[in-house]
Formats: sequence, structure tokens, C-alpha cells
Amino acid sequence: MSVRISPSVLSADLGRLREEIEQALAGGAEWIHVDVMDGHFVPNLTFGAPMIRAVRGITDRPLDVHLMVERPEQYIDEYADEGATIFTFHPEATVHVQRQLAAIRERGMLAGLALNPASPLGLAEEIVDDLDLLLIMSVNPGYGGQSYLPNSTDKIRRARALLDRRGSRAALEVDGGITSATIGEAWSAGADTFVAGTAVFGTADPAEAVRSLTRQCAVLA
Repeated sequence: MSVRISPSVLSADLGRLREEIEQALAGGAEWIHVDVMDGHFVPNLTFGAPMIRAVRGITDRPLDVHLMVERPEQYIDEYADEGATIFTFHPEATVHVQRQLAAIRERGMLAGLALNPASPLGLAEEIVDDLDLLLIMSVNPGYGGQSYLPNSTDKIRRARALLDRRGSRAALEVDGGITSATIGEAWSAGADTFVAGTAVFGTADPAEAVRSLTRQCAVLA
């Protein structure tokens, strides 16, 4: 299992967006993460289609788009048109989860489901076969720079067991409080993909920050 780092532009300097993204990619980042918040599902308002378009104009690497919004199905067509690669949403934000997963795939994107710290893993169990990515939130969503919730580790371990038991090849992603001090624990529990915002773009050298995160997993491999 190889480690994948997906730096979040939520923590990037938007005035130096191209430079910072290029630095992160030079350090080995495989995806770029875009957080979309509507101020309703979570208490913050962030990016939308213009940011996806801007990042797509900088790189052809996969764009890992995480929607923390109500009625995410409203954005499937628009985000596909703007170049999103992965479209991840929360099951509590819509009624027909499987229908939305199918619609995402029909538009040529990978389909992801995100679970908040209090969201039971069972919300994903019935639709594992429809997932390309399962995202475990290791903080309560809405703001960057939060600390990793220790109880997340057991949930990651159970999520890995679920995916393996079902023969799923879905990526197991973790988002929230990922730093050089916490990534090893999440990696050892079975995660393979890590969203890191402040730990990458909050440093003077995003490339080295990505390399450092990767090294922490490599020593445990």
C-alpha cells in the first residue's frame, strides 16, 4: 500500500496559489484537495466552482473535491464540467445517497463518501460497492488547523476492515489534523490517502512538508 498526500488549498496563500501548488506537487503530492463549504452544512463558507477551475488551470493532477454542503447533487454537473476528478459528499446532506454516487460516476468522476466524527461507519456499509473513496473526518468539519481526534484511529481501522472484507479497492482517506506527528497513527490503522492543509501550506517549504509526511509512513511500511 502506497501513501498518497492530498494538500488542501484551504490553507494555501491564494495570492501565491500556483507557486504553492507547484511546490507541493514537486514534493510528491499526488492529488490537490479542494474544500467546498456552504455556511449551512458546516459553519464556514469557502470555495466553489471558480476555485476548481483555477486549480485545474494550474495542474492536470487529480482534483480531490470535498463538499461540505447541503444537497450536493446540485453541483455534480457543474463540478464535472470544471474538471473535478473526485466528488466526495456527506450522507447526511442528501436523501438518496446511492443515487448521487451513481450520478457522480456517470459524469466521469470518482465517487466519495465522507463520514464526520459522530457519523457511524454503518452509513457506508450498504453502498461500499459504489464507492471509489471513503473519507474519515478526524476533526469536526468547517475549519482548518484543528487537532486530530484520537478516537478517529479506531474508526479508520474499522473502515479498513470493512473495505477489505468487501474486496473494495476504494481509497481510504483521512482529513483533519494530519501532521508529521499524527499521520503515522492513521497510516498504521489502514488509511492510504491523507488531506493536509496547514501541515503543508502553513510551512515555508510545501515540497519538504509533503516529503516529510510521506517519510513518516515509509518508516512504518
